[in-house]
Amino acid sequence: MDGVFADMESELLRQATIVFGEPLKARLEERRPPDVAEPDAKDADTQIVPTSIQQAAAESAPDDVPPVMKTSMNARQQRRLWRHVESLENFWETLEELEPGVIERLAALALERRWEIIFLTKRPETAGSTAQVQSQRWLESKGFALPSVFVVQGSRGRIADALALDIVVDDRPENCLDVVVDSKARAILVWRDSEKQLPAAARRLGIGVVKTVGESLDVITQIDAASREDPGVMGRLLRLLGFKEPANA
Repeated sequence: MDGVFADMESELLRQATIVFGEPLKARLEERRPPDVAEPDAKDADTQIVPTSIQQAAAESAPDDVPPVMKTSMNARQQRRLWRHVESLENFWETLEELEPGVIERLAALALERRWEIIFLTKRPETAGSTAQVQSQRWLESKGFALPSVFVVQGSRGRIADALALDIVVDDRPENCLDVVVDSKARAILVWRDSEKQLPAAARRLGIGVVKTVGESLDVITQIDAASREDPGVMGRLLRLLGFKEPANA
């Protein structure tokens, strides 16, 4: 949800201004994470999340909440900000759509091509309705009727495996790595940052990389069309797009 469809970071930056004032906002906007170092190659069956990604996640995010921003905040600041956010009535319904119209487009494609869509999110609870209900209302307001929303914790790969998902779209490399290592699903990484910051392991493990959610929908539509026409064509298309083929393909 957040970072893929919903612009959580912009609203959190606005809330950080309320909590900490303009000086902290200015410092946050100036900071940018360093390029992610390329990890050593490992066998795909034993591949793990690159250490740089693990360390960044551990240092920047409190337990059981999404990372606050790609800009740097220490753990104490994040906890204080999240306490403030959790006090806000129906906070999750206030976010803007990152790519206006893309949720409505997804809804139309799902109806036309008979896709079953599940929205996964790690959102913590806030005042008002549950995070699940807020997320459902938000999606409906953007044009997706009757959305299935799961508020989840833990490995995206194990979740994808348990739900027998075919494709997972995410904006975090570590989640995509979990998916390709721990499930048969294919992963698409929405990477809006510089290519220099893209972990090299992402492409080595056959994760599809796109700049926008709209581009990911183009890719998924191509895969779906090829699978209906000719499985052999689908395999060639997947290799062309840089995807890992599942073991039973």
